Amino acid sequence: MLNKVICCFVLFVLFNQNGLAQLPDFTEMVKENGAAVVNISTTQKAPAEGEDLAQQQMPEGIPPEMEELFKHFFNGPGGGYIPRETKSLGSGFIISHDGYVLTNHHVVKDATEIVVKLSDRRELLAKLIGSDARTDVALLKVEANDLPVVNIGSPEQLQVGEWVLAIGSPFGFEQSVTAGIVSAKGRSLPGGNYVPFIQTDVAINPGNSGGPLFNMKGQVVGINSQIYSRTGGFMGLSFAIPINVVMNVVEQIKTSGKVSRGWLGVQIQDVTRELAESFGMKKPQGALVSKIIPGSPAEKSDLQIGDIITEFNGQQIETSGELPPMVGMSPIDKKATLKVIRQGESKTIAVNVGLLPDQEEKLPESKAEPKPTNRLGINVVDLTSVQRESLQVIKNGVLVQEVAKGPAKDAGIQRGDVILRIQNNIISNVTDFEKVIKNLPAGKSVAVLIQRQGNPVFLALKIDK
Repeated sequence: MLNKVICCFVLFVLFNQNGLAQLPDFTEMVKENGAAVVNISTTQKAPAEGEDLAQQQMPEGIPPEMEELFKHFFNGPGGGYIPRETKSLGSGFIISHDGYVLTNHHVVKDATEIVVKLSDRRELLAKLIGSDARTDVALLKVEANDLPVVNIGSPEQLQVGEWVLAIGSPFGFEQSVTAGIVSAKGRSLPGGNYVPFIQTDVAINPGNSGGPLFNMKGQVVGINSQIYSRTGGFMGLSFAIPINVVMNVVEQIKTSGKVSRGWLGVQIQDVTRELAESFGMKKPQGALVSKIIPGSPAEKSDLQIGDIITEFNGQQIETSGELPPMVGMSPIDKKATLKVIRQGESKTIAVNVGLLPDQEEKLPESKAEPKPTNRLGINVVDLTSVQRESLQVIKNGVLVQEVAKGPAKDAGIQRGDVILRIQNNIISNVTDFEKVIKNLPAGKSVAVLIQRQGNPVFLALKIDK
């Protein structure tokens, strides 16, 4: 009888009088922080005739097949709420009493005039202090004093499943509040290699971009930046830039006027289950080095193609997307310690972190003529000097001219790929290639390093028994 009474009391505590579970109350948080959230409008040059404004504002680095899925927030033509030449693009929030305001880079990109509208209806012209396209962060300044400000929190302490709140101006509706939970942390997205995004299910729509994401303590833990969408509207997947990344950018903009990032000079990829098997690993983890850029800090170190980076300065690397943010926030010209797996053995390597170049590599697409196939279902030829120059293949490698049904096709090898290495064997020419493939074990995954459109990629190839 006593147990039944206790159970009834617990149920009474857990549920309210309407029989519903108690949910968080956000009212006080909104009252305390709403005044520090602003609406941002800009005047921009009109796009050329026939040019799509949405495409003009699409962030760099997004693959064509992902353009409809990952959209930055902007109002498309004919929104109906935008007067004359002024384009209402997003939100922002005040971080200092003397008028520093944070928003997204894409919100104010190419703007000729920026207007910050406060919750008390004041409209102030803002000056762009600086912005960073790679993290999508912009710092503005308005001339005012005693402004309300937000409190900055710690994304490291944020837990998956924790409640979070967003305030912004979706579709121009100012001071709109939405809530949800943290779905995941450390997400890597196309075009966002230096940002470990916070994923939430908070309802975010065009106009929320640049607005704050609050934790339950009323502290800002991120800037709402991107959505995953097939329609351009909310579909349950929203992404925010962690505020610690943002404040690092802000500090650099204030002190030097630009953002500097650490750089190793490697191209990396995830380790799949098949690749893990080929490298003798118990489970897939780490960042697999598929290319070392000439003249980079990595080339001057003991790091090698095929190394799997499992730790960076004591921080464990589970997926390749975790490495770039760690390197990017590292001090320039300082030694970093990497733990790698090389041919099944663990090694520790020191690399002097360099400065990330302004321009990223852009390599031409390869073309090849088809020819008969060999036992792997492919035929390869030696590269000519002209082909090496156009493909930017400095040395070694054979060119795939045709791919038919077989192990190579199953592995993902395509016509025009350059095969550089097979299971730690460097392929210098066709003779090397034919010698190596004769001795490949059947029924076991082997790692094949190819270069495709200038980008090196490891593939796992398996010959049936």
